[in-house]
Amino acid sequence: MSSETILRLCLTLGGLSLFALLEAAFPARARVLPRLGRWITNLSLGGVSSLAVRLMGPATVAGAALAAGEAGFGLFNQLTLPAWLVASLVLVLMDLAVWAQHLAMHKAPLLWRLHRVHHADRDLDVTSGLRFHPFEAAVSMAWKAAVVFALGAPVAAALGYEILLGLMALFTHANVRLPGRLERALRLVVVTPEMHRTHHSILRAEMDSNYGNALSLWDRVFRTYTPAPQGPLVLGLGGGQDAQGASLRGMLWMPLA
Repeated sequence: MSSETILRLCLTLGGLSLFALLEAAFPARARVLPRLGRWITNLSLGGVSSLAVRLMGPATVAGAALAAGEAGFGLFNQLTLPAWLVASLVLVLMDLAVWAQHLAMHKAPLLWRLHRVHHADRDLDVTSGLRFHPFEAAVSMAWKAAVVFALGAPVAAALGYEILLGLMALFTHANVRLPGRLERALRLVVVTPEMHRTHHSILRAEMDSNYGNALSLWDRVFRTYTPAPQGPLVLGLGGGQDAQGASLRGMLWMPLA
């Protein structure tokens, strides 16, 4: 197991533990479903998806960064810029690329069949940040790898953003109630749990908004920002889709239904 894999595993477990504790101490919403069953299901799907990405071999963010560096390919391999500036630009441009991918997951029917697995959850908590179909995880990794290769992003910068993205997924899905003033200040820069919670609304207009993953500015720039739900927030997709998404087997077969 590589040092990068060990680092990501440790940070993921640490993030899960930290936000689970904060959820217990400062919950934002009452749970609809029992915690244990959901956690087992979501974590199991996250494990399957992680395995699927591992099986992609070099077609990952790290592999793409190494290949671009060896070939001298990509934007940042043609420019002479300070390392801090390159890292900052990689973070911003990668986050824009992931925002665009998230938008596509909602707008392209085939991609939505994969992504709706993530939305078919009647609750939202830190484990939801790992609840992605393995095919979606593979598509997402392939897209990020292509962007990294086109940018010629350094390995450290590319992996740094990948780790940040994983931690932000845990944070934005956490069932945590932040103090109002802190939440409003944070969402000026980053996506907060309250902002992302609106994205998981059962109402399609609210679901098709707040696509941000780390930085919150993209939704404002592209006018897909919804400050808050218009009424009582109900999570999920509704109907039989939520019931199908309540088991690991159901989630794995959901894109074919």
